[in-house]
Amino acid sequence: MMNTVLILNQDYTPLTVCSVQRAFMLMFLKKADLITQIKEKELRSVTQSFPFPSVIKIKYYVSIPYKGVVMSRHNIFKRDGGKCQYCGTSSDLTIDHVVPRSRGGKSTWTNLVTACKKCNSKKSDYTLEKVGMKLTKAPIKPNYLTFLRMNNGAFRDDWAPYLNPKKVSA
Repeated sequence: MMNTVLILNQDYTPLTVCSVQRAFMLMFLKKADLITQIKEKELRSVTQSFPFPSVIKIKYYVSIPYKGVVMSRHNIFKRDGGKCQYCGTSSDLTIDHVVPRSRGGKSTWTNLVTACKKCNSKKSDYTLEKVGMKLTKAPIKPNYLTFLRMNNGAFRDDWAPYLNPKKVSA
């Protein structure tokens, strides 16, 4: 987690997360400015030391038409925190359709959840009401900003001002 850097667009909106090495190269090539550094660490060469980046801002605006989160098995596990959405266990996980496909359920963000094999087997081809099961939280389609927060486990405190939906002024 400490070896990742948040990259901001020229207008301070979050773009992505990259490695420290990539962020250093962007700063060294004068394509990005350092916004926040980790004071306890530094990058060193044989003769010089450089600040250890945490947040950088690129110098040119990158236009991104729409940034959505691709629906994949891996991303559903990430969204659900790697826990069964019925019992909360973290072992033997799979994907479950809340409304079974045999009953018209689609493979969408709001119909797929992480489930352990035991709960998935118990629910089988029935609705939640029929088997008396409940979800710990309703499945949602994450937006890019929310997903970026979840990207590396817990997001870092020094990233918080830039990951808030409110605009940050320079």
